[in-house]
Amino acid sequence: MNDKSLIVGALVLIVAIGGILYAVSGNSSTGAPMSTSSSAVASGPNLALAQCLKEKGVVFYGAWWCPHCKKQKEDFGAAVPALPYVECATSDGKDQTPICKAKGIKNYPTWIFPDGTQLTGDQTLSALAEKGSCTQALPGATPPTATTTGSSSPV
Repeated sequence: MNDKSLIVGALVLIVAIGGILYAVSGNSSTGAPMSTSSSAVASGPNLALAQCLKEKGVVFYGAWWCPHCKKQKEDFGAAVPALPYVECATSDGKDQTPICKAKGIKNYPTWIFPDGTQLTGDQTLSALAEKGSCTQALPGATPPTATTTGSSSPV
């Protein structure tokens, strides 16, 4: 084998190993947006909170490249697909989507509540639950007790 064949063989091997590593890594090193599509199955202890926030009309605006948004999503764990999330960054990360421009989103993450108030930056789950009137949906929260009216005797 000559030197040229050896170099070409080594390059092919390096490219093959790189391709395998890229495929195995799930493309996570590219900073690609985290999927929060509704087709994914949400679960976990924070699912009730994510669903409650969505039902109450709370919206989470973020950017795929934002470390604080990533942390906020990690706080929700497997319940991320149920979050009322709006991606604000364009795929190249150099601009903002029209909906976020229209809403005037300047910081990430931004949580907007039905009354128009906003919370920006990392938020605790309890702060989001309290502001969104979803404290009963927090893991470990005691469900509200049912109240009965009228007589307890049979009719």
